[in-house]
Amino acid sequence: MVDPKTISRLSSNRAEIEAEQLSRLQTLLATVIPHNRFYRQKFAAEDIDGPVGSLREFIESVPFTTKQELLDDQARHPPYGTTLSYPLSQYTRFNLTSGTTGQPMRWLDTAESWEWMVSNKAKVFEAAAVTSEDRILFPFSFGPFLGFWLAFEAALRIGCLTFPGGGLNSLARLRMIIDNAITVLCCTPTYALRLGEIARAEKIDLQAARVRAIIVGGEPGGSLPVISRKIEQLWPRARVFDHHGMTEIGSVSYACPERPGILHVIESSYIAEIIDPLTGEPSGEETVGELVLTNLGRLGSPLLRYRTGDLVRRAGTGPCACGIHDLSLAGGILGRLDDMVVIRGVNVWPSAIEEVVQTFQEVAEYRVVITTSRGMEEIGLQVELTSTSQGHEELVGRLQNALKAALRLRIPIEFVGAGTLPRFEMKAKRWART
Repeated sequence: MVDPKTISRLSSNRAEIEAEQLSRLQTLLATVIPHNRFYRQKFAAEDIDGPVGSLREFIESVPFTTKQELLDDQARHPPYGTTLSYPLSQYTRFNLTSGTTGQPMRWLDTAESWEWMVSNKAKVFEAAAVTSEDRILFPFSFGPFLGFWLAFEAALRIGCLTFPGGGLNSLARLRMIIDNAITVLCCTPTYALRLGEIARAEKIDLQAARVRAIIVGGEPGGSLPVISRKIEQLWPRARVFDHHGMTEIGSVSYACPERPGILHVIESSYIAEIIDPLTGEPSGEETVGELVLTNLGRLGSPLLRYRTGDLVRRAGTGPCACGIHDLSLAGGILGRLDDMVVIRGVNVWPSAIEEVVQTFQEVAEYRVVITTSRGMEEIGLQVELTSTSQGHEELVGRLQNALKAALRLRIPIEFVGAGTLPRFEMKAKRWART
């Protein structure tokens, strides 16, 4: 249970949030308009030459920013593009996007922008009631991806004892968890499941572990009840806390302290919109739309009205039942616009498949295969079973019926041998095109 004082620090009421957003937006624009070449050109094309008087005016007058624009800009002006507000000598951090949906982007930050992002990441930990008494394991190698470094430095800021787990295999990481009384684990939902399954296979009793919080991100799933329940069954003393972010944006959301499956956007740091991805107009209440973000404190490399490609659904209007006024997203990030496929007129994205397949304890791993036949996309499912599973024909029927009920599609299922499908420590890549 999170202390109410922590909740009050995370979110003020709507009037205070919007007043703070406008103040920070005006500070941001005062830097961007005269100094940022990328946005100076965009604003000139729209005849915007001064500060805005309201959030509504900003949304109605400032055009969207797209990832393709940024990629094109970096291609024309290598290596960093023209999105930098200051001379290159003022930048101290380099990061790279994961490139899961195309060409990776390079991103730079000043020391001031980096501190702003670390403070946002710290809110993710605060929502999970992480304190200086906690011991946190980061079971991954620190590459050029922003989220790893932010999480580590936010934990240091809080005063946690931090354990880097790069260069170790999963069994060694499990031993580290037990031997060092680790209380918080940071990883993807897929890897939390993987560690739990290895512990079960090696007869390591996770009831004896001290892990009380598993903070997941990097892929959809942490806010899906079926996934969080499965993780918590493997880690019986832990609760799952989801969150999300992007290298080019920063840490965006944190888990609701009271309601599993809900993410709150850090609206003191972002102006958030949910739009119809086809029309660009605001999406209807509680309908799936694309998340658009403006980061309010990353002055050195800002993004204004950035189309993230993340599909989300607003969880009602007004304050959350927990008392937080920040925007609530039901089910977290439902998927990526880039990942969605249309199969016989039905929109299908990864989390919809994941939510069904993960309910079947017999499934050890799976892969979705997309093929194109006569100009139409088709979908199939490869399934690897656990060593104790039996009755393949009966399982096929149950799994196909569950998928049909959820998606209104009959999906062919192929069983593959044990160890055939890849396992993942970082973002899972379970969708393949042939």
